[in-house]
Amino acid sequence: MTLATLHATHPSMIKHLDSDALRKNYLIEDIFKTDEIHLTLSHVERLIAGGAVPVSKTLHLGELLSLDRRELGVINIGGKGKVKVDGKEFQLRLRDGLYVGKETKEVSFSSDDATNPAKFYLVSSPAHAKYDTVAVPVELAMPKRLGSKETCNDRTIYQYVNPAICKSSQLLLGLTVLETGSIWNTMPCHLHDRRSEIYFYFDMQPNDRVFHFMGEPSETRHIVIANEQAVVAPPWSIHMGAGTSRYSFIWSMAGENQDYADMDAVPLASLR
Repeated sequence: MTLATLHATHPSMIKHLDSDALRKNYLIEDIFKTDEIHLTLSHVERLIAGGAVPVSKTLHLGELLSLDRRELGVINIGGKGKVKVDGKEFQLRLRDGLYVGKETKEVSFSSDDATNPAKFYLVSSPAHAKYDTVAVPVELAMPKRLGSKETCNDRTIYQYVNPAICKSSQLLLGLTVLETGSIWNTMPCHLHDRRSEIYFYFDMQPNDRVFHFMGEPSETRHIVIANEQAVVAPPWSIHMGAGTSRYSFIWSMAGENQDYADMDAVPLASLR
């Protein structure tokens, strides 16, 4: 079990970064490791993102991360599995989610079938209040259709952790699925000065890539991202991507508020 660290950066720094430095400062390359919990701490909003892949044994979060002052969001992108929270067991199928509240003492992860293990994507943020643990099956996630085929961004946004579904201290969590023939996400782009975000890209073929755009609107950069990798978007950075084929991504946010629509739109003509 491992915990890596990404430090916060100033927007002026990005002007001088080459591809390797961009990846080192913002990209989370290793999410899933067999029979491990692998996490990365970003000093941006103190968000933690990572994965748990239980195959031959049950994995215990407490060995790596305490929830005494944190909350946790979970979405399963693999085979069927179980998450046990302080003795209560929750079954998670493909794309089912779970919110785990502050002050939880024990969280463990297991797979129903070792030949088709669960792949639990995990996101944690600091929490100032305690809320109930809530299972969010994909059927109960709030779907919102956006974009169009004409602009190559026809997509459905599923909201798992937000005030309309379950209460949380500051964490917001959701999943966006692009339709076949669409490659652009979150276009036109935006930023939100009051929150930070992590994008986790998945559901991609081995040879496909997403070109993730970031930076200030007047100083954009891109990172080439493979399947099951994540990228940190600081509050001063735009975040949008275009893939070589359709894909899905899980987005998570933390910051000053939980208003999903609180964002600053960036006109396309202003991008440089």
